Amino acid sequence: MEPGRDRVVIVGAGQAGAWVAITLRGLDPHRPIVLIGDESHPPYERPPLSKAVLAGKAAIESTYIRPADYYAANGIELKLDRKVVSIDRAGRHVVLGDGETLEYGTLVLATGARARPLPVPGADLPQVHTLRTVADAERIRPLLGPGKRVVAIGAGFIGLEFAAVAIEAGCAVTVLDAAPHAMGRVVDPSVAGAIASGHAGRGVVFRLSVSIVAIEPAGDDVEIVLATGERIPAAIVIAGIGSLPNTALAEQAGLALDNGVVVDAFGRTSDPDIFAVGDVTRHFNPLLDRSLRLESWQNAQNQGIAVAKVIAGSTEPYAELPWFWSDQYDTNFQILGVPESWDRVVWRGEQASGKFTACYMAGDRIVCANTMNNAREIRFLKQLILSGKPVTDAALADPATNLAALVKG
Repeated sequence: MEPGRDRVVIVGAGQAGAWVAITLRGLDPHRPIVLIGDESHPPYERPPLSKAVLAGKAAIESTYIRPADYYAANGIELKLDRKVVSIDRAGRHVVLGDGETLEYGTLVLATGARARPLPVPGADLPQVHTLRTVADAERIRPLLGPGKRVVAIGAGFIGLEFAAVAIEAGCAVTVLDAAPHAMGRVVDPSVAGAIASGHAGRGVVFRLSVSIVAIEPAGDDVEIVLATGERIPAAIVIAGIGSLPNTALAEQAGLALDNGVVVDAFGRTSDPDIFAVGDVTRHFNPLLDRSLRLESWQNAQNQGIAVAKVIAGSTEPYAELPWFWSDQYDTNFQILGVPESWDRVVWRGEQASGKFTACYMAGDRIVCANTMNNAREIRFLKQLILSGKPVTDAALADPATNLAALVKG
């Protein structure tokens, strides 16, 4: 084939894009692959940024998915600090910011997501930060220290992980959220209460159900102005109120969008020559029989792997039960599944113990599970969710019940 027509061009050198390139190279040693990223670092994993990297316990290089010299050594053309500005579907090429054009046979959009901006005056002040990239972590890390007053706006994963690192650095930490409980979009209020209690016990102050109207300068610091008129001082503010998918390229190209780039179970967009992977996609999940957009380490990596296999000729769809995790202090918290509804939560273990499993029930079936410092139960819970086997509350609630036995029926 002609090199251009055979070439796979991947726009976005994050985790999803990197795994497309790595997997495809393993399956096809000779196919031309170009991986384009708008940051200066080679592909890296984001979860450590708000944990070990921010705490100064891990170097940036430890987050690299492959060593920096891997790509050239394996025939993957890695273009860093470059940005794709348009897609010409008719001409089957992309245009970069410096005017270079690259012909493609297959195009993969792995453009990820960006931090959702705070919609209040003062959100652009220098004391206000987001935490999503290496540059963000490097900018924030030296600002933390004993006695520093810091505020996390948003009590989700980013806000709570930042709070944990800041507390361990000796900061005075306040977490603000418009929702009535922490992690309001992803867990049951009872589980959120257990997580928040762990933070409160270490000194984090939670202000929930609050509305922020402005952030104003106050000398070298800022004050966060609430709708009540109360002012909360801070030297550092971290905004973690979710993300927005980077769909501008897909929109310019006329691809189907719905809170992300719409793809089928094989990662194909509305153009059969263009795939999309990772945080930017709204993909169809055959296990859940619905479409959803996920922001997770698991989805970025495994969807990238699955789509690379499809490009290489596989006919297997990407079908996995969503899984998320977070490390806060010495606590590991995991979420398995994304149910649309549940009737009740059945607990295995005491909430206050710091080690438990929470099973989300719909009738007599588990539709989701959370574990805190109890990861050994995850694989059995996954089997119970996927099989749809009926289980009783009494059996689940008894810590002596062997989940493996429930799986076997």
